[in-house]
Amino acid sequence: MSGEPITVVGIVGSLRRESYNRKLLVTAQQVAPADMHIEEVPLAGVPLFNQDEEDPQPPVVRQLKERIRCADAVLIATPEYNYSIPGVLKNALDWMARPPAENPFEEKPVAIIGATTGSFGTLRAQLHLRQVLFYLNADVVAKPEVLVAHVKEKLGPDGTIADPVARDLLRQVLEVLRRRVLERRQLQRFHAR
Repeated sequence: MSGEPITVVGIVGSLRRESYNRKLLVTAQQVAPADMHIEEVPLAGVPLFNQDEEDPQPPVVRQLKERIRCADAVLIATPEYNYSIPGVLKNALDWMARPPAENPFEEKPVAIIGATTGSFGTLRAQLHLRQVLFYLNADVVAKPEVLVAHVKEKLGPDGTIADPVARDLLRQVLEVLRRRVLERRQLQRFHAR
């Protein structure tokens, strides 16, 4: 256990109140390491990206950027829409990329998780999301992959994911994310000397 708490911004790529990916994020909050705090930062209200409105950026965009910049890591729970990531998530990431000098994802540890009612567990969406995060130069966790298929069958009475395999994979990916944060802190302390 590290002394300082680890703050994680949780982003759900769906605006739906009862989104399965929101339930997955809540499950991640339940199984997170004791020193990790995951707080959802909603994407509702982020306007469509328009470079004409880039300077100054809308307040909601600046707030999202600041939350990501101040966090130790990011956890993205994405659904899969038409073999890709939802437009609301891509739109938010487009805002984060502009201007390039203000990219809050630069070398930021990021983990991707996803749930779907289908058989592939957001596999294709996660591949697309990795491409976008690669452009943003994020430090994306490669494994384990958290691809929750047939999610309706895996929900418990409280509405979170009850499936032990999915919960264990969430624990594992959060532990990897935690290690990345601690390694990054150690490197920053070394360079600060």
